[in-house]
Amino acid sequence: MTKKERYQKVIEYFKEHRPIAETELTYRTPYELLVAVILSAQCTDKRVNVITIDFFKSFPTVETLAEGSVAHIFELIKSCSYPNNKAKHLQGMARTLLSEFDGVMPSDIADLQKLPGVGRKTANVIASVVFNKPAMAVDTHVFRVSARIGLTTNSKTPLDTEFQLVKHIPEEIIPLAHHWLILHGRYVCLARKPKCEECGLTAFCKFYSRKITVNK
Repeated sequence: MTKKERYQKVIEYFKEHRPIAETELTYRTPYELLVAVILSAQCTDKRVNVITIDFFKSFPTVETLAEGSVAHIFELIKSCSYPNNKAKHLQGMARTLLSEFDGVMPSDIADLQKLPGVGRKTANVIASVVFNKPAMAVDTHVFRVSARIGLTTNSKTPLDTEFQLVKHIPEEIIPLAHHWLILHGRYVCLARKPKCEECGLTAFCKFYSRKITVNK
């Protein structure tokens, strides 16, 4: 099977079996999504959704967050991973968003990365989810699933994975494909024990093909 055929099969499968795929983070505005994505680094979406309930009561807008103290922010997010760094990043993000962008969320990936706590992955999430741009955010799930299926070859970095994926996935479905791969990695293609018996991609998955060969 050629790489082009494998991509086609994967896309056809997800279009049929997961036509709707969205972020599992709870948000109402671009500001709320950015806060949630920053918090989600090395933390589950489920935990973030619990944290943001009280967080947005205290900091409902970027203006209120910019005026908040790092100590107060820390108290509200201390149950997530790396709360010290994230508290500083959240305050810095809000202040920079106000000072450099008049409080308006930028759509450009380079501009988004000027905000404290926002790396390429987070910037791609905002560009994709908020602005529906053909940006592929690569987290651990996307990186793992893409390699296992065989969508990427010898990728050593998230950036390399991103470039390989956007090269082969039609531009108009990249925002959707991002969620396909994340959700598949979160619920089926698990890191330690993938649920191959529940997976509909085994017929064109390189990982499964090798697994079957080894077990023969």
